[in-house]
Amino acid sequence: MSGLPIATNLYFDNHFNRPGVKLLPNEFYTTREDMVLVTVLGSCVAACVHDRTAGIGGMNHFMLPDDGEPTQAASDSMRYGAYAMEVLINELIKMGGRRERFEAKVFGGGAVLAGMTTINIGDRNAEFVRRYLALEKIRIVAEDLQGVHPRKVAFMPATGQAMVKKLRTAQEPSLAEREEALARQVAEARAARRERARALENVELFTTRTRSDAAKPRIELFQALAGGNRTNDSAKTAEEA
Repeated sequence: MSGLPIATNLYFDNHFNRPGVKLLPNEFYTTREDMVLVTVLGSCVAACVHDRTAGIGGMNHFMLPDDGEPTQAASDSMRYGAYAMEVLINELIKMGGRRERFEAKVFGGGAVLAGMTTINIGDRNAEFVRRYLALEKIRIVAEDLQGVHPRKVAFMPATGQAMVKKLRTAQEPSLAEREEALARQVAEARAARRERARALENVELFTTRTRSDAAKPRIELFQALAGGNRTNDSAKTAEEA
């Protein structure tokens, strides 16, 4: 798993009385240990995937639904749902999990800021994770998606148990800042895509034009020599075959 953005914020959770990991945006974590994975979500989505037979599970935290721009940095790619889901599933398979046994619980996708309803990031994230898991034939056994509240999610990978707590935005000032930054990034990305589209519209596309017969390539056809060494100086032209 070298190079992948694995969550590193380890601590002891006094509430659940077990080791814990706090996931930040664009991170994931998989384990078979008896521990708790915790994250706070606004418009972002966290997918919690569990294999009951293998006793393993994991969580991711992504910010945007699509694949994004091509990038070599895994930490950048993890912000996009398609990559974050692929990483989580593949890492669980490496640990002995089986795709046909996976069960998912999904959370987040809230419109926690008034301006976010226009950009609709939370709804798009929620729709993406449902569609992705359906295509992968991974059953969603529980979900708490969309709405207007931030959420704190706690997931026990060894058992598959998950709990969610609705929050007020004021309780998480850093979350509000993160959502505002994300809204700006999405707006800037959309503006850049529109600008690229306009630039492409201004590119002149050249096609082969049909010319008159006079403009087509022609070669000279020489008649057979007549009367010994006499050369017929009347050269005819014909269209090249």
